[in-house]
Amino acid sequence: MLQPQPPTRTASAFAATRRDLDSFRSLVLAHFRVHGRDFPWRRTRDPYLIIVSEIMLQQTQVTRVAPKYTEFTEAFPDLESLAQAPLEEVLRRWQGLGYNRRAVALKRLAERVTAEHGGRIPRDLQSLLRLPGVGPATAAAVAAFAFGEAHPFLETNIRAAYLHHFFADRERVADAELLPLVEATLDRTDPRTWYYALMDYGSALKRRGNNPSRRSRHHVRQSPFEGSRRRLRARALRAILDAPGIRAPEIADAVETCVEDLEPVLGKLVDEGFVEVSQGRYRPAS
Repeated sequence: MLQPQPPTRTASAFAATRRDLDSFRSLVLAHFRVHGRDFPWRRTRDPYLIIVSEIMLQQTQVTRVAPKYTEFTEAFPDLESLAQAPLEEVLRRWQGLGYNRRAVALKRLAERVTAEHGGRIPRDLQSLLRLPGVGPATAAAVAAFAFGEAHPFLETNIRAAYLHHFFADRERVADAELLPLVEATLDRTDPRTWYYALMDYGSALKRRGNNPSRRSRHHVRQSPFEGSRRRLRARALRAILDAPGIRAPEIADAVETCVEDLEPVLGKLVDEGFVEVSQGRYRPAS
């Protein structure tokens, strides 16, 4: 387990000395050598498999992603199989991960890469950024893990590592202050190993109970899933996937709510392209 370490002196991103940065790098890599985690997407450099994992990991804990990743990639082992699959099947395989719009984006990504890039995930950052569901952090992560290209980026565990060591007594630290530190410590010959090490170290810090990420200006506490509108959406979509052609009162019975509360949820699912409605019957979008 991670041993408590005294953080380096509090410093702005521009005041850290080379000694501070080297000490931080040594500590992170030493932790990784002993406590590095193993996940199926870390055993491949296949850009498709990596981009699937990165989109799954957006806003979802790794413990939930790992089993679904294996199931999803067994069903859709390559871009072509995902591009050709019915959206209904993709959504069905995605169930349990939440934020179903990511599944739609991933299918659209597969279709676009198949049509516009010859079935090969592009390696340059700007082309990656133009793909559905891919933002700056996801693009940089895919570039590092699939292609070994070094670009600075932040995600929750990386953010925690830098906040802990360089901003020990600061609150509301902006990402703009962290990114120069990411740039200064980035391993340009092996960004893949370095970023995995950072993520594992930051994750270990957060498990100690005092999450450094709470001191980020960009930290947002996620609302509880149980009893939320997100949960109602997920359950309604699952009911439609399980019984295509189902009517609103039957969906309401399945999700244990009234039709009046359900109607706005169904309307959003239709508007966002998850389901279709005809003559009062709801089906997964084709």
